[in-house]
Amino acid sequence: MTTPLSQDLRRRIVRAVEKGSSIRQAAARYEVSPSAAVKLMRRLRETGSVRPERIGGHRRPVLEPHQDLLRSLVEAKSGITLAEIQDELRARGIEVQALSTIHLMLKRMDLTHKKRHSGRPSRTGRRSPRASSLSRVAAFHGCQPLRVSG
Repeated sequence: MTTPLSQDLRRRIVRAVEKGSSIRQAAARYEVSPSAAVKLMRRLRETGSVRPERIGGHRRPVLEPHQDLLRSLVEAKSGITLAEIQDELRARGIEVQALSTIHLMLKRMDLTHKKRHSGRPSRTGRRSPRASSLSRVAAFHGCQPLRVSG
C-alpha cells in the first residue's frame, strides 16, 4: 500500500510552486509523480491544507439504515433470493450494486438461512455399506459375491 508524501516534501513542493515553478517542474525537481503534485496543489486550493486525508478505516455498511426493510422483506417471503431482495430495494430507490453487499448485511443481522430444495433428494447421497457396491460389481461380471462370516 502506498504511503502519503511526507509533510516536509509537501511543503517544499508548495513553496516551489509559490515561487514560480510550474507544478510539473516542482514534481520533477522533488522526484514525485506529476499527478501527486497536481493533487497536492488542488488540495491546498480546496482545503487550505496540505495534510493528507486518512487512508483506510472502517466504512459503515451501505444497508445499515435499511435494516428494518431488509428484515421485513426476508420475513414476508421465505426463501427469497438475494436478487429478489436487490430488485425490491431498487424499486424503493435503494441502489445496491453487488449481491454480496446484501448477503453480508443479512449475515450481520443473523438472517441467513439454507434454502429448502423442492425436489426429491439426490440419488448420489448416502448409500448402503460398501459390500452392496461390491456385490453389484460381482453380479455385473457374472460372479457370486464372496461371503465373509463375521
